[in-house]
Amino acid sequence: MPSETGAVATAPAPALLPDHYLPAAGSFDEMCTPDGEVRQHWAYLLGAMKALGPTGTDERRREARRLIRDNGVTYNPSQEPHGVARPWNLDLIPLLMRSDEWAEIERGLIQRAELLNQILLDLYGPRALIGKGLLPPELIDGCAGYLLPCHGIAVAKDRPLVYYAADLIRSPDGTWCVAADHAKSPSGAGYALENRVVLSHVLPSLFRDSHVHRVAGFFRSMRRTLTRLAPRRDEHARVVVLTPGQTNEAHFEHAYLANYLGYTLVQGADLSVRDGALWLRTLGRLEPIHAVLRQVEDYSCDPLELREDSHQGVPGLVQATRTGRVVLANALGSGLLEHPGLAAFLPDLCRNLLGEDLLLSGIPTYWCGDPDRMSYVLDNLPQMVLKRFGASTAIEQLECGEMTAKQLAETADRIRVDPCRFVASDRITPSTSPSLIGGRIEPRPTVLRSFLVSEEEGYAVLPGGLSRIAPSGDTPVLNQLLGGLAKDTWVLASESERQESLIVSADRSGPAVVQESEVSSRVADNLFWIGRYAERAEGLVRLLRVIIFKLFERSSYAPDGGTATWVHPLLEALTQQTQTFPGFTGEGAPELLRDPVPEMLSLISDISRVGALPQTLQALVNAAWSVRDRLSGDTWRVINDIESYLHALTKDPAKQLSEALDELDPLITSLVAFAALTHENMTHNEGWHFLEVGRRLERGSNLATLLMTTSAPVGTESEETLLVEAILVVTDSLITYRRRYQAGTRVGALLDLVFQDEENPRSLAYQLVTIEPVVQSMPHTELSTGRTPAEKLVLKCLTDVRLAEINALLVLDDEGNRREALQQMLERVGKGFAAISDALTAQYFAHEERPHSLLGHVEWLPS
Repeated sequence: MPSETGAVATAPAPALLPDHYLPAAGSFDEMCTPDGEVRQHWAYLLGAMKALGPTGTDERRREARRLIRDNGVTYNPSQEPHGVARPWNLDLIPLLMRSDEWAEIERGLIQRAELLNQILLDLYGPRALIGKGLLPPELIDGCAGYLLPCHGIAVAKDRPLVYYAADLIRSPDGTWCVAADHAKSPSGAGYALENRVVLSHVLPSLFRDSHVHRVAGFFRSMRRTLTRLAPRRDEHARVVVLTPGQTNEAHFEHAYLANYLGYTLVQGADLSVRDGALWLRTLGRLEPIHAVLRQVEDYSCDPLELREDSHQGVPGLVQATRTGRVVLANALGSGLLEHPGLAAFLPDLCRNLLGEDLLLSGIPTYWCGDPDRMSYVLDNLPQMVLKRFGASTAIEQLECGEMTAKQLAETADRIRVDPCRFVASDRITPSTSPSLIGGRIEPRPTVLRSFLVSEEEGYAVLPGGLSRIAPSGDTPVLNQLLGGLAKDTWVLASESERQESLIVSADRSGPAVVQESEVSSRVADNLFWIGRYAERAEGLVRLLRVIIFKLFERSSYAPDGGTATWVHPLLEALTQQTQTFPGFTGEGAPELLRDPVPEMLSLISDISRVGALPQTLQALVNAAWSVRDRLSGDTWRVINDIESYLHALTKDPAKQLSEALDELDPLITSLVAFAALTHENMTHNEGWHFLEVGRRLERGSNLATLLMTTSAPVGTESEETLLVEAILVVTDSLITYRRRYQAGTRVGALLDLVFQDEENPRSLAYQLVTIEPVVQSMPHTELSTGRTPAEKLVLKCLTDVRLAEINALLVLDDEGNRREALQQMLERVGKGFAAISDALTAQYFAHEERPHSLLGHVEWLPS
């Protein structure tokens, strides 16, 4: 990649605006003055971008996209089809801001946060603001964001507003104003952090030489604050990030923040309230939770006292906050601050509560419940942006400037009928900033979201924040659902800043505080199935590839043109493993066995077919998203590769087996890489144990099915040799077989290697030997004694395999068509693997505390 150092290390040529850069009339442009001159703090970056040239710029843009894809950065708007993950779009040009200008904004943001915090304390406490007439009761009590069950709840350190965000726009006169407040569960800080990581990687010299303010200190403040506010104020305070789940549009950010801050990512089903305290349901025990950084909207946090149809919250959470045994950031009811009508009263409230004027004004706002304000709004309705709120949390926004005369009249009538439900604001054209659009630098309307977190004294502000630009020059962007591009925001310092890390210096003389990331039942369940789905997909791809290879050989066909008899067991194994009956085993089997290509292509490409390869891959990706915070960056890059191969398989289904093979070859490489990374990059703790057991159970079950389907004698000795060789290739054991056994290819030697060899990672015995110590190390209930049901099943299966006599298993029945003892043994072991899975599910994956007495009964033991 060409370096941009030549443009930065030396003095750039005088920065000139591109000929096509034409800011919109009547708006403020961040890069150029009204006279067309480049603002001083932009000259350095503009000169560097010009020095890069189109080729260098395009390379860096591709590199940024690759990093975003590899890191799995997505934002999934709710209107997208289910399962569609929209990649995060990042502009290569950051928004630049002078340090002195940012200092003024920072003071205004801190003042605003202090003001909003005081308003929350009053409205959920003495309600003096309403008593003094500073706020109308109709505005507050008629707002769905005001949660009456939360009134009177004491808040730790008088800080209900712990985490706050504000959307800022610059008006045409150059002043910054607040367009929206975010207090329920502010989102975007994680994306801002990822933007910084990506741009500092693709433009390292430019970033370094621009002396950009660092952001790690903000997240360190967040971690300190949550520990300080927790009822247990020491290193052992347990903090979690509460997410609605992977269907939420910002789930990536929730997982990213949990990872970065070192917290456990949980969902409502992972938590339980007992004796007025909040607990995390881990495997076999409950762990206390002291603080929650919630990304669930406050009205959805407790189905008992708030929204009864919510599945995202925890029953009894409101009561737990009343007892003071858990702290929520933000406090329940903070969503009231997002009421659009509150902005109209903030200037007076600031003078009353803080004794000073509001430093950072909002967009001029008018509550129509005031007769004078309503009259003004009706007189100027075409110039207004109108918002209607009601009993629900949804807010209806109306662009009056786009209405017809009839629509305006109807809207005016609606306001007169119920004025207290309407809030109007002036339409303000946001400033534009330079953005890289289609290889050209063009001006785009820009919104800056800034983030604050409370400290012991005041608030800490994230330097810069998350900037977003509109998709077109004439589209204002005020939320993330419009498809705008994101921008990093650089606050430029006068000199280089010290590099910071979230890892704080500790007292070297004291012991290290070890706090494992707890594994909930839901997480263990997902990891277990990640192991199973990954192994299921890998085993299926291996079997498909071998069959395709064999179908390219002449020996695989009979004289009549159909497939040879020895190929049929492999095709039947395909149906058995995928459970896609009737397939190659039903009434239509003779025709399919004669021409297996259509059925095989269906198994490779048909995502609507249960058990086919695409559905298995999709299940793997979905399960991985559920535990996004548990997977390393390298592992997630492999998941992204697997997902891209999934799309390739289904978007343009192969018409021939040779085409399918071209798609399966790289897929098997990614699946093997995933297995290696989860083994080498994951700590071998409780979570990994379930992933490993899931993988081994699936491999053992598939292998038992394969051997059972192919164990019957087929045709001539040479044909049986071809079948045995195919099985050895499927189990990746052919090289070992050839080195170990010199007397040709025999079924007995095959069983010795893939059935009973405890040192072959692809053998049945090896799966059981590997599972045994892992199951033994899994959590036990306090009342359990002796071996668990799963341990007993593993021991029984392993003993059966070890004591099996290979020669006895090879004996044919009287007709010479069946190895009865081998069939019975494989069937028994296959059922054993299924029973182990069922026992683990019953013991660990019920997602609720189970009476200890239910965990000691074994439903099935192989005889």
